[in-house]
Amino acid sequence: MNLIHWDHNATTPTDARVLQAMEPFLREVWGNPSSIHALGRRARAALDEFRYRMAGLWRCRPSEVVFTGGGTEANNLAILGTARLGGSRGRRHLVASPVEHHAVLHALRYLEAHEGFALTLLPVDRFGRVDPGSVAAALRPDTALVSVMTANNETGTVQPVAAIGRLCRERGVPFHTDAVQAFGKLPFRDIDQFEADLVSVCAHKFHGPKGAGALFIRSPLLPHPTQHGGAQENERRGGTESLAAIAGLVSAFEWMVPEPVFPAVRLRSWTERLARLATSLPGVERHGCPDERLPNTLAFSVEGTDSLPLLANLDLEGVCASSGSACTAGSVEPSHVLRAMGVPEARARALVRFSLGRDSTEEEVDRVEALLPGVVARCRGQ
Repeated sequence: MNLIHWDHNATTPTDARVLQAMEPFLREVWGNPSSIHALGRRARAALDEFRYRMAGLWRCRPSEVVFTGGGTEANNLAILGTARLGGSRGRRHLVASPVEHHAVLHALRYLEAHEGFALTLLPVDRFGRVDPGSVAAALRPDTALVSVMTANNETGTVQPVAAIGRLCRERGVPFHTDAVQAFGKLPFRDIDQFEADLVSVCAHKFHGPKGAGALFIRSPLLPHPTQHGGAQENERRGGTESLAAIAGLVSAFEWMVPEPVFPAVRLRSWTERLARLATSLPGVERHGCPDERLPNTLAFSVEGTDSLPLLANLDLEGVCASSGSACTAGSVEPSHVLRAMGVPEARARALVRFSLGRDSTEEEVDRVEALLPGVVARCRGQ
């Protein structure tokens, strides 16, 4: 039985071309970019080239590119670093949506619990969307940062981040967007399309390697570093840079993002087809915005059961799906995203997410259509 990998929002397989681009920096160019001898200078030249290549893709200054160890680190640097910068200037208020990834929410909660910041979580509608008007109403003279993700990892809902970013800029408040799920799935022109001061990127969501990410920081914003130990990344992120990971990130971005690697028309058609089947079954409800959404993502819940038996039964049928964020896999907690959308707790515990990818096929869709009614019936004890 061939496995069906429908968990691309959790991770994607590293592309063979990306692995090839990384290999020289594991075998040949292995020096420390901070060393002043010949091996170090060769590594530094490669690092500088990667930064210029990424800046060219983003259409920003090379100094505005900070390489990180992944999306979580990029989000933490954006949230903790910018909040502490604001706090040092008397700004101790933070604004975010309640449907953010835990890499954002947990950082915000830490600042609230341990560093005296006030946190306002915005209301969302039944689709999980933030109204820019609610952002405007939440802003205060001491607001240090607003953070709203571009696309939700659990439901696929896409937020009006450009409108929120413009509003924040008018009010002089730094705006961060976790765009990890957007790259490779949504059209990309340049980094300015988000109208954000900080944008988080993660390579393994678009067929790059794990452990590779980046943060766009619009000049002259200078968040406090959250990782100490060296002056790397223009004193914004201590730690020896992994050239192989950075090579994989930049190469994957070049090949997978300007022309989105996820085939939107085909995937949207298939997820809509699956949604029609799922919602025709007793007790099944679809979640997320049907229009403003990632084309590859379908989220639904099943009344009368919970996520674990649903995912276990799908796994037995050879279908790799999830209940939302891979970072909380195995958790029995209800989806915080669905709860923020007003979904009852019992139903929020029964979330299933299908996130298709570039290699998904119609034959896979046919197979899941055939088996899903039986899986749902078994899990509901019918």
